[in-house]
Amino acid sequence: MYFIVVKFSVKPASAEQFMDLVGPFTQATRAEPGNLWFDWSRSVEDPNEFVLIEAFLDDDAAGAHVSSDHFKAGIESMGPVLAATPKIVSRKVEGDSWGEMGELQIG
Repeated sequence: MYFIVVKFSVKPASAEQFMDLVGPFTQATRAEPGNLWFDWSRSVEDPNEFVLIEAFLDDDAAGAHVSSDHFKAGIESMGPVLAATPKIVSRKVEGDSWGEMGELQIG
């Protein structure tokens, strides 16, 4: 699977509306056949930083995502409210879902 983490630095004036802005992009991506997850979080240290954790089943799914109309529309809609170029880590890894943490087991 492709596992991707992206950090978005949002202009302070747009931070409270950012999740509404990315809503259509998020919904469309989650509906893609090869999308495994597409989850947003907000930094607890910087209220203007949003983190996207996403995964796609394989090369074809990742390629279809970045070639989609909703990807292009999402990128265009985000551009004006960002304070800096997003930072990304994108890696192909084994597996197709989250696993349990070995160092901390509950129950």
